[in-house]
Amino acid sequence: MTDLVSVPLHVLPHGEGLDLPAHATSASAGLDLRAAVPEEAPMTLQPGQFALVPTGLQIALPEGTEGQVRPRSGLAARHGVTVLNSPGTIDSDYRGECKVILINHGPEPFLVTRGERIAQLVVARYMSVRFEPVESLEETTRGAGGFGHTGRA
Repeated sequence: MTDLVSVPLHVLPHGEGLDLPAHATSASAGLDLRAAVPEEAPMTLQPGQFALVPTGLQIALPEGTEGQVRPRSGLAARHGVTVLNSPGTIDSDYRGECKVILINHGPEPFLVTRGERIAQLVVARYMSVRFEPVESLEETTRGAGGFGHTGRA
């Protein structure tokens, strides 16, 4: 595992009592995000329905990083439930509640219960860029070939 970086995290009242995001193993890239829905009022996603699911967390990511909200493979494989805008992005200057847009692509209603692991968060570095218009681009072997052009399935 690489060195751990401390990230300030604030638990909102409706997120109290839930496990904090953590790596499941020392080699896990993602940290599990949990549903902060009321115990007495789980959220039902009908087939084809999507909804914003609260996590009860606010985070302050280091500048130069983003939080990538990604699906959990188990939810997708077993229920057809995934993150609609995958990967969602949490910018380092965002201070609101982290929420997950879940969609049910499965054939059955899906019940989102309190504390359920609904997505994973991967914190990644990024590069800020400024585009500069030019007359032409440097040639490459690939050129303009795309969308299957390399012949690999």
